[in-house]
Amino acid sequence: MSIDSRQVAAGMLQAVPFARTLGFEFVEVAPEAQGGVRAVVRLPDTPATHNHVGGPHAGAMFTLGETASGTVVMAAFGHLLDRAVPLAVRADIAYRKLAMGPVLATARLGRTPAEVVAELDAGQRPEFPVEVEIGTEDGTVTGTMTVVWTLRPNR
Repeated sequence: MSIDSRQVAAGMLQAVPFARTLGFEFVEVAPEAQGGVRAVVRLPDTPATHNHVGGPHAGAMFTLGETASGTVVMAAFGHLLDRAVPLAVRADIAYRKLAMGPVLATARLGRTPAEVVAELDAGQRPEFPVEVEIGTEDGTVTGTMTVVWTLRPNR
């Protein structure tokens, strides 16, 4: 699988204005083994995104994780937009530790793209998880998130 990370990042910033509002930076979008995809998105440390204790606001961290998951979905399935619309179905987040400074969200597809596309080809509406790890730049994990996505076939 070939991924144009600049094109995916530009597409996300165009399609999701809130990502621009929060100042997200797309650090990496890259293929992984068995057709998987990995995306890393960064939330800079700015007072506008802080909470009452000086770290990133929970809403900003949620949006960061959801954006990283969407980046993975677009990188893996963007070529199918003429057939299906990717939609987040549900999300679960665990805030484990106070983050201070810039925060990174690293997202990975929970199923192989081939499995998901096979379900779509069979006339189903596939659901698939994207696992996200949120943490500081020194590697300290401060939260985890799972976003379940679907590809809704176009009618």
